[in-house]
Amino acid sequence: MRAHWYAAVAGLAMLWQASPPAVAGLGGNSESVQADGTYLKAEVKAATFGAGYSVQELQLSSGTVVREYVAPNGTVFGVSWHGPMMPNLKQIFGTYFQQYVTASRLARHNAGTRRHFQIVQPDLVVQSFGRMRSYHGRAYVPSLIPANVTTDDVQ
Repeated sequence: MRAHWYAAVAGLAMLWQASPPAVAGLGGNSESVQADGTYLKAEVKAATFGAGYSVQELQLSSGTVVREYVAPNGTVFGVSWHGPMMPNLKQIFGTYFQQYVTASRLARHNAGTRRHFQIVQPDLVVQSFGRMRSYHGRAYVPSLIPANVTTDDVQ
């Protein structure tokens, strides 16, 4: 009986560690980039600036690079990634993660979508493609993109 109780407690602890609350990412503010870096155990590189936005780059220990695109008002309007491992999408999608999960469940999945996957909704666009050890993707919130920025800037 005690063994079952210990197993249940251990299982709950592992579940809690595997899925902590999302604290940043899409829709978050520019300070959330540091929180992402800490959570993802990534090195946060200095911001680069585009025409009307800045890009914060996070170098994960796996070799994957995550970029967070920040509007002048400090809101993260897009994220992109490339590298040998998929990043923690729950963390980088922030409050949009549940919308992504719901849309993903409704999307068509077959052999072709394993290499290229796309979700297009009015307030969330996700494109992901790749193969083992070479993953690429991006996600953005159309309503948060600054007026002088195009979706092609999120790469």
